[in-house]
Amino acid sequence: MDVRKRTLIATALVLGVAAGPAAAHTAAAAAPGAGAVAVRVPAEATERPLYTAPPDAAALRKAIAGVGPESKDATAALVRVGGTSGRWVGSSGVADVRTGRKAFDDARFRAGSVTKTFTAAMVLQLAAEGTVDLDRPVQQYLPGLLPSGPGGFEPISVRQLLNYTSGIPAADGPGDSFEAQYAHRYDVVDPHGLIAEAAAKGPEFRPGERQHYLNIDYTVLGVLIEKLTGTTYEQALSARILGPLGLRHTSVPSRTESRLAGPHHHGYQAVAKPGGGTSLVDVTEWNSSAGWAAGDLISTTADLERFTQALFTGRVVPKAQLEEMFTVPAVADFETGKAAEQTAGLARFALPDGTVVYGKTGSRFGYSTVIGGARDLSRTLVYSVNSTDAKGREMNPVAYGIVAAAFAR
Repeated sequence: MDVRKRTLIATALVLGVAAGPAAAHTAAAAAPGAGAVAVRVPAEATERPLYTAPPDAAALRKAIAGVGPESKDATAALVRVGGTSGRWVGSSGVADVRTGRKAFDDARFRAGSVTKTFTAAMVLQLAAEGTVDLDRPVQQYLPGLLPSGPGGFEPISVRQLLNYTSGIPAADGPGDSFEAQYAHRYDVVDPHGLIAEAAAKGPEFRPGERQHYLNIDYTVLGVLIEKLTGTTYEQALSARILGPLGLRHTSVPSRTESRLAGPHHHGYQAVAKPGGGTSLVDVTEWNSSAGWAAGDLISTTADLERFTQALFTGRVVPKAQLEEMFTVPAVADFETGKAAEQTAGLARFALPDGTVVYGKTGSRFGYSTVIGGARDLSRTLVYSVNSTDAKGREMNPVAYGIVAAAFAR
């Protein structure tokens, strides 16, 4: 296998994509126009950009060709490739398999764990303001939240929550299977209850010894944001990020909301039928309060592209604190034993040819999302793929093709 092909495969693998095949409408952008996002390069980026050639439009069109109601992998795909090296925008598939309405670029979707990047950004803003000390134990800010003493929790720093090295275990949900979770899709979950349930189990490991990527760390951070700002998480997000960046189509639903408001793509999960084959179950309506500060965001690809570019240039988090989002703790992953990859709200991916990209994946049933790119902003990628098995362990072919095409050099 040649080096280029190995690089493409590795790129897709490390980004943890989940999605399926897709016929594209494209908007290649040379000059900025409607919907284009101006890219400001960090002042310190004086070396040759990682990406200098424009995105491979043919490869990107091929990656999303075939998506739709008849695809076994995905019903729709939205893609934005940007950066100083060039631009490509494409969509494919249908917004609703019942009506056959075509996918559209400004559709809203559930962004899953991409929410964590926004949560981390707010905590780092508070650190820059002197409101929170990343090295101070969270127990000092939220007394009584985690039990101490024999079998309890040692002091856990705010930084250890940000980079998933806290040792707090996951709370129990209704079950791992789609069927179990679907039966409870309208449940309203209180974050304090989730934390209490997780804390009752005791620590998985001593703080700082391992990295375990779990939602619970960011649930605690959501509670911390509310305590420090004196507002709700949703109000803080709007005041600190959504409003200043003009992200008018991004929101976190209320705790009791199950609908996906505004023009949106429907999400579907493929389930086995008796006697063979699969059918699509509409999973668009789903209360996501269990995800909250870790996975409740609703957005569009245009808003997420704007956010990613603003984040990487230091316009969301001051540069001193922004380094936390590009710093991986020197520990092993709790489950695999391999070197950690997660940072505060992002993840670092080193490709075989030496290229390093940073990004965040997110998945909810029916929806797979990615944001990220080269730190010098020579190439960025945002996509939403309506995967028919968004929580599956196998890589979705559509998302694989998108990532491989977007980061080809």
